[in-house]
Amino acid sequence: MPTPARFLPAARVWLAAAFAAVIVCFGTPAAAQMKMAVVDVQRAVMQTEDGLRAQATLKKLFDSRQQELNKRQQELGKQKEDIDKQSKVLSQGALQKKVDDWQKQMVELQTTFVEYNKELEKKQKELTDPIFERVVGAIKRIAGTDGYDLIVDRATVAFSRSDLDLTDRVIQLANGGSASPAPGPAPSGGAKGPSLMPAPSAKP
Repeated sequence: MPTPARFLPAARVWLAAAFAAVIVCFGTPAAAQMKMAVVDVQRAVMQTEDGLRAQATLKKLFDSRQQELNKRQQELGKQKEDIDKQSKVLSQGALQKKVDDWQKQMVELQTTFVEYNKELEKKQKELTDPIFERVVGAIKRIAGTDGYDLIVDRATVAFSRSDLDLTDRVIQLANGGSASPAPGPAPSGGAKGPSLMPAPSAKP
């Protein structure tokens, strides 16, 4: 049976697309002199205090809708079994009427499934958009405080050293913590710098 889209995978696709071009760049020094870092934006959004609450809210909504769909599907499955049992005793007209009614209810169930998915996607965006904006703001503050020239989403690069990851600091700052400078990695050479991926849009 099809089920409404889960929150986390959907969130990751949306966030990766939204953040691919959200690059914090202060000045344009040569690549060999650039101070770079990465942030796992999806994890940052999901593991903030508000992100954890959003996941709980969405899971509750998902479970409720899923129970409704499961119950309705079970009812239709029983109806189908009854139709099959009665197929040899009912007249052709009566049997066709039952089949037509069952098919109509199946179409209604599929429509409900699509509507529930749209509802979940809308609620997900409503809850995560403000968190995303706050995470981006935290990234910009850290970039300004620590003098980073380039910070990219970890999902958009094939490899990055663990010491370049600022995700935990971003989560702390997005939760209301301090943006005080922390020892950062040495400037990366051009050959080791992350490759950038263009994106269709970027958050302000």
